[in-house]
Amino acid sequence: MASVCVDSDYFQVGGDGRLTLVPGSMGLRKIVYFRPAGTYSFRKADYPWLSRVFVQVQAAGGGSAGARSLTGQLAASAGGAGGGYSESLVEASALGATESVVVGAGGVPGGPTTDGGNGGNSSFGGFATANGGAGSPISMTSGTTVASFSGVAGPLAGTGDYVQGGGAGGGCLRLSGNEGQSGQGGESRLGHGGYQRASTGGGGNPRGNGAGGGGSLARDGDSTNGTPGGDGVVIAWLFA
Repeated sequence: MASVCVDSDYFQVGGDGRLTLVPGSMGLRKIVYFRPAGTYSFRKADYPWLSRVFVQVQAAGGGSAGARSLTGQLAASAGGAGGGYSESLVEASALGATESVVVGAGGVPGGPTTDGGNGGNSSFGGFATANGGAGSPISMTSGTTVASFSGVAGPLAGTGDYVQGGGAGGGCLRLSGNEGQSGQGGESRLGHGGYQRASTGGGGNPRGNGAGGGGSLARDGDSTNGTPGGDGVVIAWLFA
């Protein structure tokens, strides 16, 4: 009778005598990106070979406030905070039949006299959650005297195997009625904050995912809107 050797790194014999693959031995099979912002469903039955999933959860960044100045004066705003980040390695056996996936929306830009909006939270079921970054407030009114205002604190860490909060939005300052600088948008794990302004206009848009919008600056009677925060993203690495 012929006999074969079975590599135990890849195969196992079950209690019923059947030869089966060792869960996880086939490595990475698929990467699923959940975007744009919204709510999705992850259905385990769609991946019958699934042994475990590594999820990366990036929350959204905050939007920045706008700025309005009077003639011969200057106003600026801070940058929005970056969103938090979480990740977890989840065995397929721990997953429900369907897991809810939430991708946070970037904070809306403020108007010339209104605050920037907060970024939304992101999550993968109850296994990993990340907190969105706060939008920047209207903190500096129009003027000519030296003034400085603190930035926006980054969000606290969420839940998961590895968690971190988002980056703080940069503060703003005024040196005179003609010179000043807005704040830089906060960094995220998967994105970069928008740049700050030293001339009239909205701050830079964030790059990647989950970073904060750059602050705005207005001088000599100008009015500017803020900048939106970056949307979050959820990435699922599926292993067989």
